Formats: sequence, structure tokens, C-alpha cells
Amino acid sequence: MIVRLKRGSSVAPLCLEGSTANVENGKFNRTANEGNGRKQIMSKQAILESVAAPNIKADAPTIWPGDTVKVHVRVREGDKERLQMFEGLCIAVKHGGIAKTITLRKVTSGVGVERTFPVHSPNVAKFEVTRRGRVRRAKLYYLRDKVGKDARIKERRK
Repeated sequence: MIVRLKRGSSVAPLCLEGSTANVENGKFNRTANEGNGRKQIMSKQAILESVAAPNIKADAPTIWPGDTVKVHVRVREGDKERLQMFEGLCIAVKHGGIAKTITLRKVTSGVGVERTFPVHSPNVAKFEVTRRGRVRRAKLYYLRDKVGKDARIKERRK
């Protein structure tokens, strides 16, 4: 079923079992049958939030660009599982909600290594903030060109 919205755009509605789709005031809504026979209207945003809510980690620390972070990642090798640690400087925090990611950078044997970690991924066991850095911008991509003492970041005072 295709629902026509404004100016010829079309959306294929998501219908779950026991529910119907409708368009009210140009917005796509899904009505779900409740146990008492009433219908409840849920917007697309409410559906997405209800699906994502159980997967959001409540114990994830607040991570800002400039922080030095240790990430414990679950690595599966065959039938075994172990934790691998990656410690680096947070150079970017992107997206939000369930899709929030952080990009960490470290220099190993003279080679810069960057990894992006989804904050709410089940493959990440835990995050530890080891040092809070004081920076004045949200993305620290300029540190890719800095080497040695030039790449230092001041520690944030509490």
C-alpha cells in the first residue's frame, strides 16, 4: 500500500500485525490496537524511540572531544570471546541517541590509528574516561597533522 503525502511524495507505510496505517494532517501515523479495544496513534518517531529504548546503555559515561578514553571491545575468535582494550583521544562525537558514535585516535609505532565505536553497541563492554581534555572545538581533526608536543591537549580543571 502506498500513501500519497504532500506534493506527490510517497511513503510505503510500516504496518505491524493488528495495526493500520493512516495519514492525518500530512503526517503518517500508525494506530495500534490496545487490549481495551481502543486505538492508540503512534508517530514514526515514537515507534523508532520505542524500538531503540531497550538497547540504549544507561551506564555509558559522558564523553567529550579531547577526553582520553579506554574502550573494552568484545572480540570473537572462533568459539572464544575476549576483551580487547583500545585507548585513545576522542577527536569526534557524532549523531545522537542509539546511533551515537565516538572516534578515538592513538599513535602506535609512529602510525596514527583511528577507530570509530558505537556507544550503545553490545560489542563494547565498557568505556572508561581516563583524562578530561580542555578543547575549544567539537571536531579535533586538526590533530591528524600534529606530531609530538604539538598534539598535546591541556587537562580540564574540575
